[in-house]
Amino acid sequence: MKEIKKICCVGAGYVGGPTMAVIAQKNPHIQITVVDLNKERIKAWNDEDLSKLPIYEPGLDKVVLEARGRNLFFDTDVDKAIDQADMIFISVNTPTKTYGKGKGMAADLKYIELCARQIARVAKTDKIVVEKSTLPVRTAQAIKRILDQTGNGVEFQILSNPEFLAEGTAVTDLLNPDRVLIGGSQSEKGKEAIEALASIYGSWVPQERILRTNLWSSELSKLTANAFLAQRVSSINAISELCEVSGADVNEVARAIGTDSRIGNKFLKASVGFGGSCFQKDILNLVYIAKSYGLNEVADYWEQVIIMNDHQKRRFAENIVTTLFNTVNGKKIAFLGWAFKKDTNDTRESAAIYVANDLIEEEALIHVYDPKVTELQMLSDLDYLATREEEANKKHLTVHTDAYKALEEAHGIAVLTEWDEFKSYDWKRIYDNMQKPAFVFDGRNVLDHKVLESIGFEVYTIGKGK
Repeated sequence: MKEIKKICCVGAGYVGGPTMAVIAQKNPHIQITVVDLNKERIKAWNDEDLSKLPIYEPGLDKVVLEARGRNLFFDTDVDKAIDQADMIFISVNTPTKTYGKGKGMAADLKYIELCARQIARVAKTDKIVVEKSTLPVRTAQAIKRILDQTGNGVEFQILSNPEFLAEGTAVTDLLNPDRVLIGGSQSEKGKEAIEALASIYGSWVPQERILRTNLWSSELSKLTANAFLAQRVSSINAISELCEVSGADVNEVARAIGTDSRIGNKFLKASVGFGGSCFQKDILNLVYIAKSYGLNEVADYWEQVIIMNDHQKRRFAENIVTTLFNTVNGKKIAFLGWAFKKDTNDTRESAAIYVANDLIEEEALIHVYDPKVTELQMLSDLDYLATREEEANKKHLTVHTDAYKALEEAHGIAVLTEWDEFKSYDWKRIYDNMQKPAFVFDGRNVLDHKVLESIGFEVYTIGKGK
């Protein structure tokens, strides 16, 4: 088995940065270099002030502090890191295509291809190349075709090692994973490459949790895992709407079915909808793959998960408008939270973006407080939807660093992220400084509704009939 002395990771984002930090912490004998063309991102990873790391994850600062400068390095010299590495992780972005064939569904693999071509151009010795990005089935085959055309006698082994991290608990997930999945060629050299990567994880992960498969099974497992999780969210959200019109309580329904050992209680919390970088992108990818093979019924089945999620966000915004006497024109709507979930500064596909967009279309004035998301990021999120001029977004969106200022004189409060700090606010003070009647729309079921109602709030929550 080849001894791995140097690792290069191309991509210093949400996956590459934390994953390499933990691998470096647990394997001090291996030199790990994380490279990225984004100079500002690399500068942030190297900043002595660990609060300025480009990614917020609980516990990540401590891991980086221990390994950085010892055997963990962040750099912009991609060619040098590739040249020196025995093993190369590809951890670049794979967004959904916004153009051409597969637009709106297929994964855009241009960054993967560019990375593969760069490896092929630079490599002078044999390498193990590890897919860390979430990719369609058989992408490894395409990568190998590119790498094998170098003509310089370098031999590459391609592995699939998808991540199963939940943002907000990424460090915990890395330190104590349910499983580590490694897919590779079933040839003798392919199996040796699998074991080389398995030995790196084996420095802290029990062997029974390291699953070895062929390449295609590994690639498909990642898409399937996210599809199944998202399906549960959309399923309970579909039931939440039925609960509201029938007088049932979705929390009681979820508790009742969650006690069934065949179902379990995870991912059964009704909400304004799922977000993040993976669920929607991976399901759309799965839909596109099914359609490309002519499996239209399979594609329709999984596409419905996305349709239900979009519907949940739209009807949350519609409920705010309806409750506020059918108009929010000129009214102040305060948002608590913008990140797609607590304990992260990631806003990709956050429900808050879409709810805000719908309310701005109704001429509402949105005031936001989120402890980790910047004003620049919020405006960028709204501008990306491109539904109106950028100046209109700036006019209708105000971002606060003080939650109480965001809530002052508001006509309604929408809770869009389940940050723990929201529970400890002085809600009597908030009520006294709001327009009356005072409405709270708890899209994450975070707050104590009985306490709020005793103060005088009118509380609207998803999945509870009136």
